[in-house]
Amino acid sequence: MTTLAIDLGGTKLAAALIDETLTLRERRELPTPASRTPDALTAALEQLTAPLVSRARRVAIAATGLIAKGRLQAINPANLGGLLHFPLVQTLERITGLPTLAINDAQAAAWAEYHARAPDRSDMVFLTISTGVGGGAIGGGRLLTSDSGLAGHAGHTLADPNGPRCGCGRIGCVEAIASGRAIAAAAQGDLAGCDARAIFAHARQGHPQARQRIADSARTVARLIADIKALTDCQRVVLGGSIGLAEGYLTQVAAFLADEPAVYRPALLPAHYRHDAGLLGAALIAREAQP
Repeated sequence: MTTLAIDLGGTKLAAALIDETLTLRERRELPTPASRTPDALTAALEQLTAPLVSRARRVAIAATGLIAKGRLQAINPANLGGLLHFPLVQTLERITGLPTLAINDAQAAAWAEYHARAPDRSDMVFLTISTGVGGGAIGGGRLLTSDSGLAGHAGHTLADPNGPRCGCGRIGCVEAIASGRAIAAAAQGDLAGCDARAIFAHARQGHPQARQRIADSARTVARLIADIKALTDCQRVVLGGSIGLAEGYLTQVAAFLADEPAVYRPALLPAHYRHDAGLLGAALIAREAQP
């Protein structure tokens, strides 16, 4: 049974047809609407899915933020803009006429990455470093989930009690220092107003401040990984997301992680499925949920 998988992120929307063997047959992508209004998102989802829906039998959504009773929620509302409380499942069921399931994007990606490394069934954590910072944890062969959708949101653990205020209301969250939004917000001088992509480009050209902004992010993520290892004793951590998969970023995280005592250093790997992990994980979860 073919699944129409949708990945709803802070900067892009992706959709793909995925068959029962988890083979991605066709993929389309659009930018997340800049206005972040319900009408704009609905129109974008209609445009994105129209060429694909006739060949699918179910819909699976991997979405940023919390999914509570089919609606978009967020610890950091800035990541959703005007889409807070958007009825995601209901809207896709109306657009497609198909049964629809929605799950957090990092949780979906974690499940895909866990299965990508079969027969290795060791515990693992997936971290996505992108517009925000999210995560998904696998323990004992099961994806950690919760009714509120909060499970796995490692980006809202404390990184610096004297750091910037996070959009969630706490001071010094990992997301407020390490995310793409945070990298851009910390930029000053000639980098002020640059987005994370532009700052990475400046860093590749040797710009000192750009390199420092990225190093701050990588160091924060390395410390988060050490904390996760202490809490879960996971054997591996997989990095994904636009920042996590950016050229040279994982190497920097690994270098900072090497400064931690050996007991706090799990294996560190890039996402096997790269930017399609959320799509494939959502499809896999929908397949497993099928009666």
